Formats: sequence, C-alpha cells, structure tokens
Amino acid sequence: MCQRYRDGWIEVITGCMFAGKTEELIRRVKKLQYAKKRVQVFQPIMDTRYSTIEIVSHAGNTIKSERASNAEALMRLIKTDSDVVAIDEVQFFDKGIVEACNQLADQGKCVIAAGLDLDFRAKPFGVMPQLMACAEFVDKLSAVCVICGAPATRSYRLSDKTKDVILLGAKETYEARCRHCYKR
Repeated sequence: MCQRYRDGWIEVITGCMFAGKTEELIRRVKKLQYAKKRVQVFQPIMDTRYSTIEIVSHAGNTIKSERASNAEALMRLIKTDSDVVAIDEVQFFDKGIVEACNQLADQGKCVIAAGLDLDFRAKPFGVMPQLMACAEFVDKLSAVCVICGAPATRSYRLSDKTKDVILLGAKETYEARCRHCYKR
C-alpha cells in the first residue's frame, strides 16, 4: 500500500503458509525502493531456513535484511532517516513488537509487517491479533489447498513429533489446507 496517507501507519500482510506473504512483502519493498524511499528490512534472528542475510520467499525471491532477536534489538537498529520499516515473520517476535510498530508509525514511518495469522493448531499466532487490531491496513492472503484446491487458510503440520507451537519448516513440514481439509 504505502499510498499517500498521513505519514506513519502500519500495514499487515497475513495468511497461512504458502499464501505469498513474504513474496508480497518483497514486492512492496522493491516498489518503494524504486520510488527512492529509504527502507529497512528485518527478520527474526531465529529464522535461518533459507538465509541469514536476506529474506527469501518460498518462490526464491530475495531482498537484503537485517536480523533482530526481539523488538528492543530491532528498535536499536532503526535509522532515523528510514521512511519504511518492513518486518518478515513478525509472529516470531516478542509482544514488544506491537508497541515498537506503533512507535515507528507515530514517528511517521510506514511499517509493513508480514506473518502467520494462525499457528498449526489454527489458533491466533503470537502477537498477530494485537498487531492486526492496531494496523491501518490488513491484507489476508490465502494459498491453495493441497487436498481439494479450495482457498487455503490453515497451515497443516505434517508431523506430530512435537507439539511446540514454533517449528520452522517449509514444504517438508507444512501444507496449506482449507478449513474442511484441515479438520480431516
């Protein structure tokens, strides 16, 4: 989005695994960079699936990023002249990220945050409900159900070896499923 709106707001890109959240974040960031906006891109330090220096979409598109362990560390990395702060996998940050995003928006920055809205149990994931509630714009993306082809809104975990909410993975660990095929 980052359309002309009074300086400072929050955009959230959300949905299930394989819905294209990171792809959309990268697309928006590249568009803003083309428009000569000063953009900082972040990812949580724990996400090392594809790269430690870039955000990488499942489709293979990339953009350089900085890593932060929590909201406080992210805020220490913010440059005063940044116009836009983009955060991938925001659901992995601590609850302080909601206040950090609000502070950045209050400072006149456009904040674009992408993350899963639901965990593998189909329960709201971490900070996402609070972040979506205070965002000016929320885009919920869907994938395609691997079982029936309907719009997928759930991330189905293929293994039941662990009940931990956080289990990093990709196609070897998760499938996108619709509400009905998720319950099977």
